[in-house]
Amino acid sequence: MEADGFVRRRRMSAETPGGDGGVAGASAGAEIRWIGGRFWGVPEGIVGSLSPRIGGESDFQAVQMHGPPEALEISEPDYEGLPQGASTTTYMLAGAVAGIMEHCLMFPIDCVKTRMQSLQPEPAARYRNVMDALWRIVRTEGIWRPMRGLNVTAVGAGPAHALYFACYETLKKKLSDVIHPGANSHVANGTAGCVATLLHDAAMNPAEVVKQRMQMYNSPYRSVLDCIAAIWQKEGAGAFYRSYTTQLTMNVPFQALHFMTYEYLQEALNPHRQYNPSSHVVSGALAGALAAAATTPLDVCKTLLNTQEAVALHSVNSSGHISGLAHAFRTVYRLGGLPAYFKGVQARVIYQMPSTAISWSVYEFFKYVITKHQHEKRRRERDGEK
Repeated sequence: MEADGFVRRRRMSAETPGGDGGVAGASAGAEIRWIGGRFWGVPEGIVGSLSPRIGGESDFQAVQMHGPPEALEISEPDYEGLPQGASTTTYMLAGAVAGIMEHCLMFPIDCVKTRMQSLQPEPAARYRNVMDALWRIVRTEGIWRPMRGLNVTAVGAGPAHALYFACYETLKKKLSDVIHPGANSHVANGTAGCVATLLHDAAMNPAEVVKQRMQMYNSPYRSVLDCIAAIWQKEGAGAFYRSYTTQLTMNVPFQALHFMTYEYLQEALNPHRQYNPSSHVVSGALAGALAAAATTPLDVCKTLLNTQEAVALHSVNSSGHISGLAHAFRTVYRLGGLPAYFKGVQARVIYQMPSTAISWSVYEFFKYVITKHQHEKRRRERDGEK
């Protein structure tokens, strides 16, 4: 990280497993000085006096500041040290915030995606593209219509993403130490992502069912609680997990491809693994787009299982419920052939690109901030004991 060309940084010769979370304080200092000098034109000495410094840590090599007399030596470790020093609680808090923000900000597009994946839509619910769908929904059904089901999604996304990121970070580190000690392992990343998906989907699947039923055109439910009660009474508790195996069948390859692509792009765009928001945004967006496009057929089947679309059931003369991935696949093919498997692919990619970009950038930011705060608290406690 540089401060107007005056900071020169030497990488650590070796990482220390389980490194101190204090790396965040040093990284934050250099980040603040870089922003101050680059964008606001604040003198290095003034900004430097406001930023945190970590000194005397034997794990880190010093960074020599060259320039004005007020420039001092600081320790700036690799950003890669941050996750190693973070706790499981940090992963869970950062993950919960990231999940809630991701789903809330992208919810209108998610509503459009659900509508466009309808196999037998009503004439008034046939849309040319994402923007046409969003405009017509707002114009004909009200400005808040694309937000129906947001509350249940936010409630489900918090714990689901907390488990998701905590499991991923912990398992990725353990597997990498076994498979490729001291280096990044794509096999470990993919495997950790698959296992994390099991926990995420177990927490999120009921919320997905309710959300998608609320999003459908002419949804008969007055509220989330009304939807939950109706599903429970008419279809039983199993209806909330009817699409769980399909969701896993979709999300396991999705998350494996997503995490492997994200980590690969991070190696290319951010090899030193510093806190670099732009690299997190770009890597997250591209990883999400690739994984979304590849798994769209499974997402179409999942939507059919969740919504039990009445017109589609009538078209195939089904008096019961569509259950199971094989049944959903056959139904989709009977109703629309091969093109039906890619209904809504444009909306899915448009949704996933900013969605994963938001998720990763918010997650990395809060992980960074929480770890920095935890280190500063420990440092104040140590200073108080002296």
